[in-house]
Amino acid sequence: MMVKVAILRGPDPQKITVKALEMVEGERILAKEKPILVKPNYLNSRHPSTGITTDSRVIEGVIKFFKKHKKGEIIVGEGSGFSNTFEAYKNAGVDIIAEKYKIKLIDLNKDDFIETKPKDPLNLKQVKIAKSALDSTIISVPKLKPHRIAGVSLSIKNMMGAMTPKGSMHSRLSKNIADLASVIKPELAVIDGIIAGEGHESSGDPLRMDLVIAGLDPVAVDAVGASIMGIKPNKVKHLIFAEKKGLGTIDLDRIEILGEQIENVQRKFRRSALSKFLVHLS
Repeated sequence: MMVKVAILRGPDPQKITVKALEMVEGERILAKEKPILVKPNYLNSRHPSTGITTDSRVIEGVIKFFKKHKKGEIIVGEGSGFSNTFEAYKNAGVDIIAEKYKIKLIDLNKDDFIETKPKDPLNLKQVKIAKSALDSTIISVPKLKPHRIAGVSLSIKNMMGAMTPKGSMHSRLSKNIADLASVIKPELAVIDGIIAGEGHESSGDPLRMDLVIAGLDPVAVDAVGASIMGIKPNKVKHLIFAEKKGLGTIDLDRIEILGEQIENVQRKFRRSALSKFLVHLS
């Protein structure tokens, strides 16, 4: 069965986000009677123009789409790794959007945590996960950027912001990411490729792409995101493990691309010098 992933390019991040969600029928996740948790990537509190953090205009597009479909409770939640989460929200302009749409912002680092055991773990025997994430339908909204250890920092790796302690994940990171995603798998992934990041996850080397990538299979969305950066999905260990765990597909032949085609927007991202060595250790 083919899965759909939309790639949209345009000057208005909010509009192309809404259009991408329409194309992949994002409203299908509304069948689940849970709050929606929009999970951006605020690794730190740098502005989205640095290519590190999620663009608030993409978040606004996600919120606008689900408000249009009359979804009641929508929460934006993140647990920043290297800064104050609310400072990150403010620097990205998410606080203004939250006020505009009457959306609650939460710091997942200060949430109640539930100890959870992944089924058939590859490495992660137990993990403490924010209760708000466990109780919600998750929309992962990461930045389009490579990662020194994991290869790519996209929608399923983005779930690390919902667990504690984050540092415990880095030994056998790739297996741990797949195990974590098996517990809190996003129902929808929306990658912010408006101003993407080259180098690595926090290098602050922006690259304007004007893209949004979206779909209901987060593993497939990440595979497409990796491909757009010139990284083969079958070279990204945590995506391989996630596919083996039945969380989605990385096979581009099984993914129906809507909108822009990969080859029309693809660009070989420059990666940090240590990346290949560290990825080997992951």
